[in-house]
Amino acid sequence: MASSSQAKKATASGWIGSALEYYDFFIYAQAAALIFPQIFFPSTDPKMAIIASLATYGVGYLARPVGAFVLGHWGDTRGRKNVLLLCMFLMGLSTMAVGLLPTYHDIGILAPIALVVLRLIQGFAVAGEISGASSMIMEHAPFGRRGYYASFTLQGVQAGQVMAAAVFLPLAYFMPNDAFNDWGWRIPFLMSAVVLIAGVIIRREVHETPAFVQEENKQKVAKSPISEAFSNSWQRMVLVMFMALMNVIPVVATIFGAAYAVQPAYGIGFEKSVYLWIPVAGNIVAVLVIPFVGNLSDRIGRRPTMIAGCLGSGLLAFAYLYAISIHSVPLAFALSILMWGMMYQGYNAVFPSFYPELFQTRYRVSAMAIAQNIGTMLTAMLPALFAAIAPPGSDNIPWVIGSLAFVITCVCALAAYLAPETYRLSMDDLGKPEAKPMDKVQYDSGRDSSMLTASH
Repeated sequence: MASSSQAKKATASGWIGSALEYYDFFIYAQAAALIFPQIFFPSTDPKMAIIASLATYGVGYLARPVGAFVLGHWGDTRGRKNVLLLCMFLMGLSTMAVGLLPTYHDIGILAPIALVVLRLIQGFAVAGEISGASSMIMEHAPFGRRGYYASFTLQGVQAGQVMAAAVFLPLAYFMPNDAFNDWGWRIPFLMSAVVLIAGVIIRREVHETPAFVQEENKQKVAKSPISEAFSNSWQRMVLVMFMALMNVIPVVATIFGAAYAVQPAYGIGFEKSVYLWIPVAGNIVAVLVIPFVGNLSDRIGRRPTMIAGCLGSGLLAFAYLYAISIHSVPLAFALSILMWGMMYQGYNAVFPSFYPELFQTRYRVSAMAIAQNIGTMLTAMLPALFAAIAPPGSDNIPWVIGSLAFVITCVCALAAYLAPETYRLSMDDLGKPEAKPMDKVQYDSGRDSSMLTASH
């Protein structure tokens, strides 16, 4: 088992790396909803420009399964640390390149084509981030504390989204619209140079996990982790794929919600600088809530918290979109905090421990990366789909989009219910169908012992 200091160092490195990498990913998401329809697509049809811009956001998810196969294999055969460094390089360089792209006015159709190519590289890179970082932290964590420690992976992701919106806020507020649309939007992308340098320095300090080193020392590292994953755990991979459809809530909260509130064609009329505070507020609360939910999953199990998070946030999607439809900024703020900042974290804080716990060390990164990224790919085109089935001028947009979102979250909750509980399994038993959880007395005794050791 890893020492307490190693566990804390791995957790800090995973947190910071995830925050930096997802800063890159989310600044694209913000720009796709707020800026890109005007500058990368023809201005003759504003409705089609919104749909096309949101589709480029989804294209990044289409590259995720390919990245999952390649980066998952890399993480299982060459180590968690190596794959995380590779992810950082690919994400940082592609994001900087977006900030240097000419617009549609400058080079015509080549501008959106280049945008799509860079988005594909981003999607490829991010495919290995969560599975690699979650596996790294979970494999370092003390016994009975895996849920708590692994939750910091997603706390880093939420912090990255706060950073992304926070960079846009002063630019959107202080710059004139023409200047912001002309060159101001490029600043967050070019700042990825700093992100890349800082991230590589931090990731180089991450220690390889004891579980992977043990496999390496015994010469048991899988030569084909992908084939082993499909042979031994395809049923669990299917469940993870369905649970990963919970990406619908971030889509509602930060992508379609932004376009619905801000784009002139919808007629809601929220100011960009005002709307950007809504996901910031929700994510600040999420950063505070995540460790508590992760710790709760170590006490009551992964499945109850996952199911509650899925159903609760799905129901609140109706109310959040309704608040935007009635032009109520205070209500939208409050419901964003409830839906995105609190209820969604029942899922979001727990899957970084739950998903890797479902698989054996030999193929853990591959199985989680492939299953999760296929699931998120299936949600890839939801922003464009939402904009297509509920275009500007349609009636009952909150009801139409809210209903679709809730049905998807119910599917996620069912998948979590069908998955085996993992929180009381030892590291050696994870992923084994025949493994039996220890009884509550044994588990609590081991957990309390690990907490005592960690405190020293």
